[in-house]
Amino acid sequence: MSVDITHDFYNGWYLERSRGWALGLALENKLFEKQSAYQKITVYQTQTFGKLLLLDDIIMVTERDEFVYHEMMAHVPLNVHPNPERVLVIGGGDGGTIREIVKHPAVKEAVLVEIDIDVINTARDYFPSIASELSNPKVKVLAEDGVAYIRNNQNYFDVIMIDSSDPIGFAEGLFQADFYQDVYNALKPDGIMTNQTDSPLLSPMIVEKTYCEMQKVFQHLFMYQGYCLTYPGGYWTFGFASKRYHPLNDFDPKRAQAKGLKTKHYNSHLHKGAFYLPNFALATLPATCEQVHWVHG
Repeated sequence: MSVDITHDFYNGWYLERSRGWALGLALENKLFEKQSAYQKITVYQTQTFGKLLLLDDIIMVTERDEFVYHEMMAHVPLNVHPNPERVLVIGGGDGGTIREIVKHPAVKEAVLVEIDIDVINTARDYFPSIASELSNPKVKVLAEDGVAYIRNNQNYFDVIMIDSSDPIGFAEGLFQADFYQDVYNALKPDGIMTNQTDSPLLSPMIVEKTYCEMQKVFQHLFMYQGYCLTYPGGYWTFGFASKRYHPLNDFDPKRAQAKGLKTKHYNSHLHKGAFYLPNFALATLPATCEQVHWVHG
């Protein structure tokens, strides 16, 4: 289920090519580079997208568009769950998802488990607007293997967010049924998991495989949509896997609005609309998922 991604640096441009698609970003200068125990970490200043974080020369985040992804990852489940006190993020070392989580007044504990401490340190040093809440007293930052951490913390979290990269290398285990079973066990009886589930435009086979693996574990499983200009194809999807809650029937816009969340992208209308999928996205969902309750327009 791996993804083939190639890259190049040419005449002041970074070029990422994958799945018959290419993206180019004009660079100004390199700010940082380090080979960590797990991957190469590089930060560039771009001409129009602010600072750019690459892991093994693959785009992870840019300052200009990161808020869309992080807000959709975090606020959708946190505005469905009626009392999300304990939240876990696996991956997400840039801190963007944590930044959105702590905006919710019900959250008492937000745990970030990122395997690579150098990613966390790089985010603190070069992306302070994204990593701004990593020192929040509600937040616990752990440089550990998320797979092992999940196994050792059962029936504890209200919401778990898998803020992972593509299924490449050590991240590939975060897209398999055994891992989703560990997530299920780590959730309380009414817990919710969200994760990024790639592009149905460019990676329909990966999307289908991911949802097939999730439906082996979760009875209530949905796809919702967003976008990220610097991810392959721009159009992106997320998984909403729940033990109890329906992302629309159990979503109360008045309760969400009462929180007074300051967001740049997410709102109650987008929350609802995100679950009404275009036909090409619906077509990537496995037809054999009989226990999955898809939302159709």
